[in-house]
Amino acid sequence: MGNLSFKLKKFFQNKNTVTILGVVLGVLVIYIGYNYRVNQAIRPIDVPFAKVPIQPRERITEDKIGIMKVPPAMIKGKVITNPNLIIGKWSSYNAYIPYGSLFFEDNIITEDRLPDSAFINIRDGFTAFNLPVNVEKTYGNSIFPNNYIDIYLKALDSEGKILYGNLVKDVKILAVKDNAGQHVFENTEDSRTPSILLFAVPEEIHLLLRKALYLSNVREISAELVPVPTTQSYKDANANLTPVIGNQELKSFIEINTGLVPEDELPDVTLDE
Repeated sequence: MGNLSFKLKKFFQNKNTVTILGVVLGVLVIYIGYNYRVNQAIRPIDVPFAKVPIQPRERITEDKIGIMKVPPAMIKGKVITNPNLIIGKWSSYNAYIPYGSLFFEDNIITEDRLPDSAFINIRDGFTAFNLPVNVEKTYGNSIFPNNYIDIYLKALDSEGKILYGNLVKDVKILAVKDNAGQHVFENTEDSRTPSILLFAVPEEIHLLLRKALYLSNVREISAELVPVPTTQSYKDANANLTPVIGNQELKSFIEINTGLVPEDELPDVTLDE
């Protein structure tokens, strides 16, 4: 055993031997590394692709995605390789994704990044309504999307007395926007002032609120719609309440001063999915 150890020691002390071994080792490293890189470049990987044409602002569901094997060397740009990063997202408002196309990061966005994302959450049979507001009416910018509010009416009756009461109850805020139509509470460093509360109500209530806005220009009445936050949003985060008339007398006051549209003449409002 000792003799073998002595021979090995002598063998490795030979400079020529060490040089040859170094060269062989270097060649092996280069060969193995080269083969590894080649295999990495040509070994196909699973990549999601569009099984159907996807229009701008279309929700991408699992059935619209297929999986194909593609060599990594052929993937250029910011291609998404994980289907879980696509399912449930939306195609960008300016992106058409044709059949067979791969998915790129710039073409896939979340719902809250859609320019008109608030309208996606409007329920069937409801109509959108913009309520003009300011910082004071939003309680120092304290009314947020998904909060519930009641809408009060302030007006003057025929004798010049002040009317004030709850006109519509349980209204869910879809968006808060500034005077340029930008979302006040989106992730931005800009300081934005609330100008519009966007929500949706049944058509009968929509017409009532629209008439109330018209009455705001009648000097003898000086009608004003006032948003009042409620605690409903904090009691039940999943509440999906339907707005209702809060005071029939106020409703009658508006209709008397504007004219009544019979319910059987109200248009049916349906929204495309």
